[in-house]
Amino acid sequence: MKTTKSWGSKVGYASAAALLLVTLAGPASVFAETAAAAKTGSAAVIEKTTSSVVAIIGKPGEGKKVESRYQLAHGTGVIVRSEGYILTNAHVVKDMRNITVVTSDGKSYAGRTTHYDEESDLALVKIEASGLTPATFASPSDIQVGEQVMAIGTPLSFALRNSVTSGIVSGMERSVHSSYSLIQTDAAINPGNSGGALVNMKGQVIGINTLKYVEYGVDSLGFAIPVDTVQHVLGHFFKYGKVKRPYVGVELSESWEAVVGIPSGSGLEVTYVEAESPAAKAGLKKGDIIQSIGQTAVNTLVGYNEALKKYLPQEKISLTLRSGGQSKTVELVLGEVKTADVKLVQDAAGSYIDSDQGKTRIGDSHYGWSMRYPAGLIQMNQSDEGSVTFRDAKEEYAITIHVEENQSADLSPYGLLRKLDGEAETVLERRYVEEGSQPYAKLVGKADGEYYYQARAFHKGDQVYYLTLLVSEEPDYQNNAKRSSYEDLLDTFTLAFDKQDKALKDISSYGDKNTVATEYGISFDLPADWEEGYGEGMTYTHTEEDVDLSVRVSSVSSGDTLKDWAARDEERFKRTYVEEYRKVEAPADITVDGVPALSQRFAYTMGDEWKHALVLYIFKDKYKYELQFEYAEEAQEAAEKTMADLIASVHFPKDSMNASIGFIQDENELLKDTDTVTVTSEKYGYSIVVPESWSTTSREDFDSRYEEYLSQLGTGRTFYFYGGSIKLSAVEDGNLAETVSRIEKEHQTNHGIDAEYVYTVSDEPMLGLTVKKFALQYISKDIPYTLNQYVFEKNGVVYTMEVRVNEAVKTDALWAQIQQAAASITFQEPKQ
Repeated sequence: MKTTKSWGSKVGYASAAALLLVTLAGPASVFAETAAAAKTGSAAVIEKTTSSVVAIIGKPGEGKKVESRYQLAHGTGVIVRSEGYILTNAHVVKDMRNITVVTSDGKSYAGRTTHYDEESDLALVKIEASGLTPATFASPSDIQVGEQVMAIGTPLSFALRNSVTSGIVSGMERSVHSSYSLIQTDAAINPGNSGGALVNMKGQVIGINTLKYVEYGVDSLGFAIPVDTVQHVLGHFFKYGKVKRPYVGVELSESWEAVVGIPSGSGLEVTYVEAESPAAKAGLKKGDIIQSIGQTAVNTLVGYNEALKKYLPQEKISLTLRSGGQSKTVELVLGEVKTADVKLVQDAAGSYIDSDQGKTRIGDSHYGWSMRYPAGLIQMNQSDEGSVTFRDAKEEYAITIHVEENQSADLSPYGLLRKLDGEAETVLERRYVEEGSQPYAKLVGKADGEYYYQARAFHKGDQVYYLTLLVSEEPDYQNNAKRSSYEDLLDTFTLAFDKQDKALKDISSYGDKNTVATEYGISFDLPADWEEGYGEGMTYTHTEEDVDLSVRVSSVSSGDTLKDWAARDEERFKRTYVEEYRKVEAPADITVDGVPALSQRFAYTMGDEWKHALVLYIFKDKYKYELQFEYAEEAQEAAEKTMADLIASVHFPKDSMNASIGFIQDENELLKDTDTVTVTSEKYGYSIVVPESWSTTSREDFDSRYEEYLSQLGTGRTFYFYGGSIKLSAVEDGNLAETVSRIEKEHQTNHGIDAEYVYTVSDEPMLGLTVKKFALQYISKDIPYTLNQYVFEKNGVVYTMEVRVNEAVKTDALWAQIQQAAASITFQEPKQ
């Protein structure tokens, strides 16, 4: 937890090569020529395979500016099942909005991402279609270096969809920015080709195009995900809904030979073992060398991942190791890599993962509406202002919902009906409906001479809700059964959103939150009215709600566990506060973005109001994430909701950790209560030994530019600890009697104001001198504290040492530190 706050201690041309994921995220200014099929049989292969390749486009939402409609993010996909499953790259659909799939015959379909795996860079998109032509996959063992291949995709521009380039397989088992091996090819792969097919001359898919290598003077260097990885991932998608990856719990380092590509039998060095992991339970330790998994030798990280691909979680494997100069074999039971459940929905924020399972109603939590969500209803577009359009899978009808804000709160039925004026060329029905508790204005008519149109306007507060049905074919509208089903669906629209209803899908895209994306592998959503705080690291605050958040990131020490970490923090908290001024609950197991974590609640007070803290302890990979919320007791109800929403928004995006970030020391693990530093003032002729965790300020630390501030510091140095301070002031050629008299008069004045302000004065031996001591225990603004002042003279300098500490933190340990610091003062002649 953030101990400093509440408790405890404290570009020209690039010369380097780059890898380009070949999705096009906007218009391109460079065009590439499409290679013709030059060899015998190429035309037949193209004819056979292009029907299995589709273009995937991100269509702009309704709220976008006109010029942005031409900036279409796009990529390519390969049909893998006739009922509308399309394989593409995960990076193609990751940030794509309103997915549209266009088949080789020019038909377009709305799509949604149903399966997604960043590790392999593969994803599945589903469209409502049947009778499609799925691709045929080659046998992995049949792929050979040198064989002719063709790449089919949508390079550069959607206008170039199903373009074909030819080349050969240039290499196999390449390791290029991937967890798995890749196929290298010289067939031209350009932006927009991602997710397309790399096919052999039999028309079989041998790989899925994924990236190209870009450098000045380098050409014809592209890469594809090989068919064995593709089939492995597809099998898991359809069987488990995700890729189930085995978990060992180690970090590994390749040998120098493996890094530069020289054949090596050195194995992989274990650089870190996660506590309580399968590896830890099997006895692996830092410095061990893994040489093989089962019968498969592993010398590279890609080879290690390829070997693990053969196993599922909970299966037993044997590892051959070199440990302490000895070779040995150990067995371990594999765990499962925990990945976050992807719950993103196709909306104005992007088309991502389908989360419709179990959802029977749909609505917008911000604007407060909901309606029935029948099978086959597809969300098409959503503006940044919350307007949304749906259509059915058969393309018989469309429904739009639009909310108009800042309207008159006392709008009459006449005024509401007038809101629908001009919406139809031919009016078939126009009336105000007062049925039930939700009256509305209704208009039925024909628009543009062919579309049947029904609009309903609802009024609530200062908002008007427009619900519109559009039927494109007259026979559909004239069909009594169909028209009745349309009416029934519209009748389910209600001006309410039940957040407790788990069958209700929320499509709200209202921008009342700011996403904080860090370079430390964590992101979270803050309410828009929060501000950055002034503490160390990542701190945020909301003044009105009196809620603060601090986020600390550090590295996991080898062998550390969540329970041990939380226990150390709890012990530090208990050492900080006297028992009656603190409360602590037992830690609880929780999950944050699919990652196991601990949460623990603390409460503390200085004697006035109670403050509460909720601390989350999270291990993710080799880093520790500590999220600490602090809030006032009277703000607890609002704070609980804010914290729940914020915790639900926490994500650990893959590859979002800055690659240059290395080991981050948790300073609390280094800090010891016994560590001290000596501070010397040559000007005033003294030295004092204080705990290293204390902070200090003095006039001597600043230059004359801060004169106004320095005048407030006086001539002393102050040492701060949590809940108190020691201030040591010195005056050359001062008068001891006058200083004592001044301090006593201040106490007398305060006693005259408040009879409970009772102090004592005494002479005591200290530092080899007789010092005047003023002692006070008092309560100011409900905060009890102890104040001791010592006045003495040495070497012509009059010193005043003032010790103030709040009773809430006046533990025996802290009081002993204060006494030791006071007794450590030594003197020397001041330097002029």
